[in-house]
Amino acid sequence: MGFLQPNSPKVDYAMWRAGSRPERMRPLLHHLAEAGFGTPDVVIVGYLMKILLYVAGGMLFALSTSGIDGWSSVGQWWHEPVVFEKVVLFSMLFEVLGLGCGFGPLNLRFLPPLGSFLYWLRPGTIRLPPWPDRVPLTRGDRRGVLDIALYAALLVLLVRALLSDAVPGTEIAGSSLGVLARSVVAAPLVVLVILGLRDKTIFLAARSEVYGTLAACTLLQGVDMIVAAKLVMLAIWWGAATSKLNRHFPYVVAMMMSNSPVWRLPAIRRRFHRRFSDDLRPSRLSAALAHGGTAVEFGVPLVLILSHGGLVTTVAAIVMIAFHLNIIVSFPMGVPLEWNVYMIFGIGTLFVDKASYGVGDLVHPIPVILGMLVVVGTVILGNLRPDKVSFLPAMRYYAGNWDTSLWCFTESAVEKFEAGIIKAAALPHLQLEKIHGKEDAEITLVTGWAFRAMHTHGRALFGLVPRAVAGRPESDYVLLDGETVGGATLGWNFGDGHLHDEQLIRAVQDRCHLAPGELRVIILEAQPMHRQTQRYRIVDAASGCRERGRVRVADLAERQPWDTDIPIQVESPADLVPSPRPAPEQRTALHHP
Repeated sequence: MGFLQPNSPKVDYAMWRAGSRPERMRPLLHHLAEAGFGTPDVVIVGYLMKILLYVAGGMLFALSTSGIDGWSSVGQWWHEPVVFEKVVLFSMLFEVLGLGCGFGPLNLRFLPPLGSFLYWLRPGTIRLPPWPDRVPLTRGDRRGVLDIALYAALLVLLVRALLSDAVPGTEIAGSSLGVLARSVVAAPLVVLVILGLRDKTIFLAARSEVYGTLAACTLLQGVDMIVAAKLVMLAIWWGAATSKLNRHFPYVVAMMMSNSPVWRLPAIRRRFHRRFSDDLRPSRLSAALAHGGTAVEFGVPLVLILSHGGLVTTVAAIVMIAFHLNIIVSFPMGVPLEWNVYMIFGIGTLFVDKASYGVGDLVHPIPVILGMLVVVGTVILGNLRPDKVSFLPAMRYYAGNWDTSLWCFTESAVEKFEAGIIKAAALPHLQLEKIHGKEDAEITLVTGWAFRAMHTHGRALFGLVPRAVAGRPESDYVLLDGETVGGATLGWNFGDGHLHDEQLIRAVQDRCHLAPGELRVIILEAQPMHRQTQRYRIVDAASGCRERGRVRVADLAERQPWDTDIPIQVESPADLVPSPRPAPEQRTALHHP
């Protein structure tokens, strides 16, 4: 790849376009395996500059605190509890403005690179309440004055907290400054919860499961604040590690390493796959990296929280810092870069500088225990019932086991969608057409299909396309990843399929009045930890659910990303009675009941 020019796949466009979908995907799959997306280095530099902006912003707000002085004296004040509080609140502000996860071209955001805060301050845009039938005053999907006022209030209250001084008399042993007043921290948290009940998108975009929970820990103050924050970080690591105990994660690692700008040589990238170019399943190397990383995420944080300083703590901290640095330099899709920078900061300020504080030092253990029951209970429920809990509060990061969807638009549906929806941006393929022209935009679109198919869930999504468009030629439809549709429609997207399921489909239908067959959506649920299947639904925007069923994870893992012979188990939408499983000799084509 070059500094300014991408390393794009080379195809004869006329011949390539004449092929079937699997035939068009195959050369792009090979390109992904040995070159990744071919992102030009200038984009990587842009993301690195954004990380520096994040670090500088955190330091600037820390320096606004009375008693903290000097950019060059950071070694004297970085460990102060009030600095920890401000870094947490600034991280929430950074994310809820749309500057963190989901930002820019690595998340297929080009024109503009973000839309969140502009979109959420605009009336008539789509909001998604989590429980509209249970929580009073939350029904509807149109953003109004109240929603805009709540979002603006959240931003103002976060800035107010970031510019506040520590309260004298609240010092923690080993620090010279106190912490922020509880009311200053509580105010944005209260607004965030109220806002989240009216729009789950903003609540998730604030990364509330991390920064909201850590900010709530600071309300405890004293030593309890430090110990509670340590336990939350332990839950984040263990929740993420637990979710990786599956067959999906090695596929994530293989693709992430193939796309990493660190590995420049195609020969190295090919080693992350079993046998380039015939077998693109993860190699033993990818599996070893996946399982080794999971073991690190389970074991080393336990050492951090049980050790009380000295060499053991230092070594464990170095290992976990390297763990997060590896994620940062891999530039994974969705780009959760600043979150990993925060985790490194948290390791230093909580586990190294304050290594002596442990669970035995809690002054008021009951609030901490109750809070951790909520956090851990959410993680457990999210792994057992991923259809009920977002992968973010369930802390199922990077696991490859996400709720996903594939939206199948006719050209007329695209036109109605563009005309009828107040969006944060045009659909990505239309953005790319303006930048690179129609041919390159189409190749990039299919490269996106190939990227999804490199993961196990992508095999299911594309295997179900013939069933979704049944009765019409597949060429009548434009296939768009639900992530990109959600990003354009909601102002933010970061891997959560709950943001582009039936609730969003209904909001789109209310605005676009699509005819039957114009928009079909394949919705694939994540795999529950205690089951070896994933449920799917095929929904027509105009007529509702057309089909329900399930796929076996083992069948997805055994196949190549270009395979379409995915065995499925169809269930009647009415009584959910499973149809007979196809015999082995029948699995060369999709099974029809």
